[in-house]
Parts: sequence; structure tokens; C-alpha cells
Amino acid sequence: MKMSMNKKILWASLLSLVLLASCASKKNFVYLQDMEMGTKYPVEANYVPVIHYDDRLSITVSCKNPELAVPFNMYGGTFKVGTDGNVAVDASNSISERGYRVDMDGCIDFPILGKLYVEGMTVNAVKELIGSKIEDGNYMKDPLVSIEFLNFKYTVLGAVSRNGTFSANGDRVTLLEAIANAGDLTAKAKTDRVAVIREVNGERQMFMHNLNSTEIFDSPCFYLQQNDIVYVEPKYRKRDNEDRGWQIGTTLLSLASVICSLIWALK
Repeated sequence: MKMSMNKKILWASLLSLVLLASCASKKNFVYLQDMEMGTKYPVEANYVPVIHYDDRLSITVSCKNPELAVPFNMYGGTFKVGTDGNVAVDASNSISERGYRVDMDGCIDFPILGKLYVEGMTVNAVKELIGSKIEDGNYMKDPLVSIEFLNFKYTVLGAVSRNGTFSANGDRVTLLEAIANAGDLTAKAKTDRVAVIREVNGERQMFMHNLNSTEIFDSPCFYLQQNDIVYVEPKYRKRDNEDRGWQIGTTLLSLASVICSLIWALK
């Protein structure tokens, strides 16, 4: 009877040690803790990205008469006439793939229209700008302008699994998606101290976020912009040392308990 009781104590001690070890490495945070089941949270469906310098844009102009749009879709003034008489852009000089780079002055050099200032404008505003200039110049009526980002990039640093600069397909990346692409937060991350550093009107601004709260949905940085920097603040070094000391102390206490149990069981 005594031997059976000793074995039970031994197994209980070993189980305690395993549980403590697992708890030491487990993340102790939950995203969006105040999000309630059944509650509806509005989605910003009208989000439109803003253009910044060093962006590379794919801009295509089209209309009912394709020949009229050719000069606005070529590079170096080169085009060719097919055997059927249709006019097309010379593929070797097309910039639809390479795109228009926004220079340091915030301008793009667009065929026929020349330099256009686009920095700080939304994609829709640039579409309207190009379309109106084409119509005002009597080049064509009702032009259709399509714009896409070719180099949408953002950087994630701090207490995440994988620091670095990431590229996105398209122009719509949320803050949560950016963190997921970086391998999620580490156990040392402060979920209520996630910063987005953004250039606004030629100046850098920092916006702080709490991933535990649904208030993040209302942040102007929930959708990232070109060249945004996401910084996840780690716990303070002093706090890390305290955590490490607590983990070591609990481990030693568990080991001592196991040893005592073994000694008692062998008596």
C-alpha cells in the first residue's frame, strides 16, 4: 500500500515538472480580447492607397479606339503597325511591366502629358488627373485609366519571429496580415505596444496599437501604406530577467520535489 502511494506521488511530481516546463515557453497573449461573438464591426470598404515617392506604378490607358491610346502606353515613342493595319506598342519598349517610378519630387514622367505631380494623392485621384488631362488635350474621349502598384513594400521589426522587409501582391495589407507574414509575435512581445511608423507630409509619425483591442480596426494604420515600418516592442530587459529567474526557480523547485519523492519512495 505504501509503495503504491509512493509511486503516485512520484508520477504527480513528474507531471508537475512537465507542466511547469510547458508553461514557461507558452505565449501568454490573445489577440482582440474584447471582440464579442455576434457583434458586427464595420469594415472600411472604401480604403484607397496613397502614392508616395519611390513607388512604382503600372498605368494603362484604354478607350473605344485602341489606336488613340497607343501613345499613352509606350516608352520612347516607339510603336508598330501590324499587317492588318492595327497600331500597337512595341513590346520591347513597353513600361506596363516596369512601371512609372515616382521621383524624389513626387512626379512621374508620363507620355505626351509630361511630368505629373502625384505624391500624396490617392490612386483614384491620379486616375482622374490623367483622364482629365487627356480629355482637355482632345487626345480622346472617355479614356479609361488603370493603376496598380508594382513594388508595395513594408518592414516588420522587433519581437516577431522573422524581421525583414516584405513585398505584397496588390496594395491592401492589414497590420495583422503583416505580423502574420513575419511569423507572428514572439513570447517576448508587448501586444499593447505595436507601432506603425509612417511618412506623413514629409515627416515621420508613430502610431501605437493594442492588438488586444478591437480599436485597432479604427486605426488609420490598420491598412498599411507603402514603406510603413511595423515595430513590435519587446518586454523590458529587466522584466525578461525577472521572468527568467522565476522560470529557473520553479524548475529547481520541481527538481527538488522529484528528488525528494524518489528518495522517499526508495526507503
